[in-house]
Amino acid sequence: MIGMGTLINTAAVIAGGLLGLCLKNGLKKRMQEILMQACGLATIFIGASGALSKMLVVDRKQMEAQGTMLLIFSLVIGSLVGEWMNIEEKMDALGEKIKKTVKARNDSHFVEGFVNVSLIICVGAMAIVGSIQDGISGDYSMLMAKSVLDFVMAVIFASTCGIGAVFSAVPLFVYQGSITLIAAFCGSFISDALISDLSFIGSALIFCVGVNLAFGKKFRVGNMLPALIVPVIYRVLMSAWGYLSGAF
Repeated sequence: MIGMGTLINTAAVIAGGLLGLCLKNGLKKRMQEILMQACGLATIFIGASGALSKMLVVDRKQMEAQGTMLLIFSLVIGSLVGEWMNIEEKMDALGEKIKKTVKARNDSHFVEGFVNVSLIICVGAMAIVGSIQDGISGDYSMLMAKSVLDFVMAVIFASTCGIGAVFSAVPLFVYQGSITLIAAFCGSFISDALISDLSFIGSALIFCVGVNLAFGKKFRVGNMLPALIVPVIYRVLMSAWGYLSGAF
C-alpha cells in the first residue's frame, strides 16, 4: 500500500514522543542537557557523513570532491529566498500556535522541540529517498528503518523539550506524504541524480541542525530549506538543455 511508510513513521514519532514525556519528569536538568548535546553530536555526524558520501569520490586511487558548486549555489540561493520569506519565523509561529492550542503555555521548550525535531526527521536523506521509493514502488522498507531512528529521536527530545517533539509528527506526515504522492504520479520523471542531489543538500542541512543542538542556535536552518528546491531546478534545466541540444 502506497503511503504506508509515512503512516508507520508518523505513528513511531508519536509513540516515541509519548514515551519521552513519561520519562521527562524522571530526568534531572543536567541529564537533559547532556542528552541534548549527545543528540546534537550524533546529528552532526549523521549530516556530515551523508554530505561527504556524496561529495568525496575515489578516481584512479585519488580522492576528489564533487558537487561543490551545487552545494554553494543551493545554500546561498536557498538561504536568500528563505530569509526573504522568513520561513523560520513562520515555523516558530506555527509552534507557538500549536502550543496555545494544546494549552502548553508554561512549556518554554515547546517551540524548540517542535522545530528542531521537525527539521531533523523531515530534511534528511532517508525521508526524501524513502518517500520516493514508497510512492514509486510501494517499498517502504527504508521508511521502516527511519521509523526506528525517529522513535529514538522522539523519545530523547520529548524527554528534554517536552510535548513539542510529539507534534513534529504533523509536518512529517504532510512532508513525506506529499513526496510520496508526487512520486506516485510523477515517479517516471524523478531521476536517480535528482534523488542523490536532494539527499546531498538535505544532509548538509541536517549538519546545521546538529550544530544548533550541540552549541546553541548558530544557523537559521528553517530559512535554508529552499536550498532543497535548487537541485530540482538545476536538474530540470539540465534535462531541458539536453533535449534542446539533441533537437538541434
